[in-house]
Amino acid sequence: MTFHSFLIKYGEIGIKGKNRYLFEDALVRQIRYALKNVDGEFLVHKCHGRVYVDCEGEYDYEETIESLKRVFGIVGICPVVRKPVKELGELKKDVVSYVGEMYPEGNQTFKVEARRANKRYPMNSMEINCELGEAVLDAYPQMKVDVHTPDVRVNVEIREETYIYSKIIPGPGGMPVGTNGSAMLLLSGGIDSPVAGYMIAKRGVEIEATYFHAPPYTSERAKEKVVDLARLVSAYAGPIKLHVVNFTDIQLAIYEKCPHDELTIIMRRYMMRIAEHFAKEDGCLGLITGESIGQVASQTMQSLAATNAVCTLPVYRPLIGFDKREIVEISEKIDTYETSIQPFEDCCTIFVAKHPVTKPDVGRIEKSELNLTEVIGDLMKTAIETAEVIRVEA
Repeated sequence: MTFHSFLIKYGEIGIKGKNRYLFEDALVRQIRYALKNVDGEFLVHKCHGRVYVDCEGEYDYEETIESLKRVFGIVGICPVVRKPVKELGELKKDVVSYVGEMYPEGNQTFKVEARRANKRYPMNSMEINCELGEAVLDAYPQMKVDVHTPDVRVNVEIREETYIYSKIIPGPGGMPVGTNGSAMLLLSGGIDSPVAGYMIAKRGVEIEATYFHAPPYTSERAKEKVVDLARLVSAYAGPIKLHVVNFTDIQLAIYEKCPHDELTIIMRRYMMRIAEHFAKEDGCLGLITGESIGQVASQTMQSLAATNAVCTLPVYRPLIGFDKREIVEISEKIDTYETSIQPFEDCCTIFVAKHPVTKPDVGRIEKSELNLTEVIGDLMKTAIETAEVIRVEA
């Protein structure tokens, strides 16, 4: 069957009151972005409180569906057959033909749900329901009407054209990206941080990212891996501004001047400081990390408190209560897992203490950081000024 449009169903947007149009407009923008590389021409528009994707000419159906399934804010995608508005006899033929082609086995229960948006049509919705339901029963007597829990809901909307649809393909839900401000993701080459970015983007937050590179201890391929991860996340979150920070000299200074059991915590604190600098510079409203309580030594409650102590922006940790299996399942769903497990180390996996402190005292950590006083200002300034900025998009 050839589908001429897709009716886009949304969830939370529908309860936004007078601001609803802002969320609808953001959803339309995100759909247009998602479809920009799909074969075919598409007209994305709003009409009477609905969002439609009209397909102009030939297009790749499967690719279109897969692209729409990555747009946050969409809860359902309904492939639509469009027909000219016709008198009742011809409308019956169109609906009977649709049902026969969509459900050739013909043994389901069904219900017709008509909606007459075009008030010039000479019958009301209830009358149309009865006539079309009778026509389907006459054509396919093995099908049965069930008005409460039907297997198939045949929706017929009479507008400037007649829209016929019954299938609803689940979307990702959430809110359109850009409707809830922006935040800075600390992105590494691991499994967790891309998932954290995805989950915050799902709530309508625009994502930027900071990656800490440590050449020659980390390879150029490790950097490419992180760019690849950002690109995979951008398929859902839209274009991502990625800051690549050379962190080698700061790490070496910490390794040389600070207690080795505190290396990871102090390193994380300086990462947060630098990421927050870029976040404030670009108007981001918070930081995002992929930390989960107790997953590693730097993610105990005490370690997280020590890390938080250097931040003035809020730190969002959407994976905080997840176990590794749950995080892996999401990473597989969004196609980042196979990239994340590629064996290219990032700066979080070098200079790791054999016996890291798991319950750091903030006062003691701050005292240890005094050992860096003479050098850290210049090192931070250089790292910030020499950061590479890459625009990443799917």
